[in-house]
Amino acid sequence: QVQLVESGGGSVQAGGSLRLSCAASGYASSIFCMAWFRQAPGKEREGVAYNSRGGTTRYADSVKGRFTISRDIAKNTMYLQMNTLKPEDTAMYYCAATGGSYCSLLKSHFDYWGQGTQVTVSS
Repeated sequence: QVQLVESGGGSVQAGGSLRLSCAASGYASSIFCMAWFRQAPGKEREGVAYNSRGGTTRYADSVKGRFTISRDIAKNTMYLQMNTLKPEDTAMYYCAATGGSYCSLLKSHFDYWGQGTQVTVSS
């Protein structure tokens, strides 16, 4: 019903920046909340940030002040601007979405997932 495709990942040096994009297609008008998750090798998938259709945002403590989530409703696209990247930010980054009535950074809350885009930050 909803398809999500991430892009914008790559390799950068510590302190650098990347901007990730997530394009939604299908029944995108049903989406209330979109979020970014990440998963490093050997670790659990964790919530990074979310953005509601009304513009409410939340961030994981580890990325506050460095990452900015935004959403272009007309384009059905969500972005994650990542600045001052650190090696510990290295992970596969996933876009997620739900039609639920609220947002959270819990992966169980989301119905739709993209395939991920790799972010690698070297020291």
